[in-house]
Amino acid sequence: MSRETSPYLLQHAQNPVDWYPWGPEALERARLEDKPILISIGYSSCHWCHVMAHESFENERIAALMNELFVCIKVDREERPDLDHIYMTAVQMLSGHGGWPLTMFLTPTGEPFFGGTYFPPVDRHGMPAFPRVLQGVAQAYREKRDQVRDSVAQLRTGLARSEEPPAEAALAPELAVTAARALARHYDADHGGIGGAPKFPNTMAFSLFLRAWRATGEDRFRQMTVDTLHYMAAGGIYDQLGGGFHRYSVDARWLVPHFEKMLYDNALLVRLALEVQQATGGDAEARRVVEETLAYVTREMTHSDGGFYAAQDADTEGVEGKYFVWTRDEVMAALGSDAGEVVCRFYDVTDEGNFEGKNILHRTVDLPQLARLFTRPVEEVAAVVEDGRRRLLDLRAQRVPPGRDDKILTSWNALMIGAFAEAAKVLDRDDYRIVAERALAFVWNRLRHDGRLLRTFKGGESKLDAYLDDYAFLLNAALDVYEASFDPAHVAQARELADALLARFEDRERGGFFFTSADHEELVHRPKPSFDGSIPSGNAAAAMGLLRLYHFVGDPRFLEAAERTLRCFSGAMQANPFGFAHMIAAADLYQRKPREVVVVARPDDPQRRVLFTRLHREYVPDKIVVAADPTAPPSFPIVEGKMQIDGRATVYVCHSYTCSPPATTWDEIAPLLVTRAR
Repeated sequence: MSRETSPYLLQHAQNPVDWYPWGPEALERARLEDKPILISIGYSSCHWCHVMAHESFENERIAALMNELFVCIKVDREERPDLDHIYMTAVQMLSGHGGWPLTMFLTPTGEPFFGGTYFPPVDRHGMPAFPRVLQGVAQAYREKRDQVRDSVAQLRTGLARSEEPPAEAALAPELAVTAARALARHYDADHGGIGGAPKFPNTMAFSLFLRAWRATGEDRFRQMTVDTLHYMAAGGIYDQLGGGFHRYSVDARWLVPHFEKMLYDNALLVRLALEVQQATGGDAEARRVVEETLAYVTREMTHSDGGFYAAQDADTEGVEGKYFVWTRDEVMAALGSDAGEVVCRFYDVTDEGNFEGKNILHRTVDLPQLARLFTRPVEEVAAVVEDGRRRLLDLRAQRVPPGRDDKILTSWNALMIGAFAEAAKVLDRDDYRIVAERALAFVWNRLRHDGRLLRTFKGGESKLDAYLDDYAFLLNAALDVYEASFDPAHVAQARELADALLARFEDRERGGFFFTSADHEELVHRPKPSFDGSIPSGNAAAAMGLLRLYHFVGDPRFLEAAERTLRCFSGAMQANPFGFAHMIAAADLYQRKPREVVVVARPDDPQRRVLFTRLHREYVPDKIVVAADPTAPPSFPIVEGKMQIDGRATVYVCHSYTCSPPATTWDEIAPLLVTRAR
């Protein structure tokens, strides 16, 4: 284990458990000794993973039992999402629920037969003690092989059936609107979000709401999205001092988070906030969220050469949330009585606290309300709050920080690259474009070998085969960066990734894409996941990226593969809109067709930038923006034949295989971007 690069695996290198990483050595030992395998799957920022490690894996007596009865394998789910997906699905079939730490028992050939999640060291709260589980499983493997074989057979059958989508169905007209209406029935009108506690951001669902608003003009969809973003931004799920979102809220009010910060959550929430910024014509709270979150990522989550780190822990010195919470006395001592009173009221800091006697900072008043409470001008209290925020952030930086998982994952980096690229466009920020370009170059140069992507980079070493998510998310990110930079090399990158998807991941028989490539190591099951989780499904991202790329390059192979994917999951997405929100967004792109916007102007023409800035400010889902230099050969088929008018920057808007006349003023362009459902 000490030779591994995963921070999570290295956390366990000194355990008395004889851990192996997943690989031939462990599997061969299990086969030769005819021992069952105990596989423990988690991730570095997982609070309950740390709890089980402290209670059981650091316990000499329990570790001795594990070593005696099992070959023990430790897996970082973020490095090996294929194993995590297979065995998590198995444990959900066994117990009806899942989560991490994931504790699974396998035959020497890797077939699951029993498992669970967290087990305490002693019988507790109706859960059996881990030592009792270990002894029972080992005894069953020795003495009840028939039952073990039956369990294996049932789970293998279940794994195969778990990803069989419902029968294909014709895509219903207005599918995105119908899905949004179904999801809206579960909206929490009191606090925003979908459903009750625990509450996750569900960014894909709210992005779908904005599509429905754009298609129908029903403002409730937009308002639900705006309100939810505002509730989250005011809550404890958002880091009020440093920016960025924690993973989820344990309550319905967004107050008490699980304190880990994940790269992917922050990427997706930045994208949603940018859509809110566009849909509202400049929501100040949405812009604040974007700028503060990207500042946090740049400050704390960025490698010196440009890639992005994976996560920050929930725990500091073994205490969840310790880094982020405050007492009233601490705030008053740091800021003094006058400013301290203002800041404590703004962030609802009290003597009693709201979390184990301390305070998770959150906002229950806005700045105008705060000004009225203290009978001072808004500008004055705003300056006091901002100065106090910065001083508390500086003071917090002197605390022992939460652990950082500094591995760099291709798929999660792709999501954040896309977020920076989109922010560069919507907010007209060249600094964000530069960050996106550097990160894309990092992934392309460090996490790609002989034309194949790799999954993870840490400590100068890149390794492990990349998965569907890595290819699909990076395809979309490359197109995002093109639209921020207009460097056609990024479309070439997207095309290379799309070719790899079709060659090595596609299920040509039934449509869609497998999670692992055709030449990946053989496992007990080859997953083909389709549901959105905390991140969009790889199949949805592949369909979206292939459709987008088709409209750039005109290669029918990409359109046909996307069509096969949408057909494969057509029944599933209509039966379960919550689990297929991003796939439904891809279907919406397919049904409505994108607005293909071509701007013909010399690169040094100031009006070109003016037009791009105005175009990017508009909420037009699935618009594709292309730059054409009138002095250069056409870069894409869509550019061919499009000329400048009187030497002026000229715009063409094409939709559903028909192009508008050339336009040179915004009054001419704006109506061409609007579609409403009939």
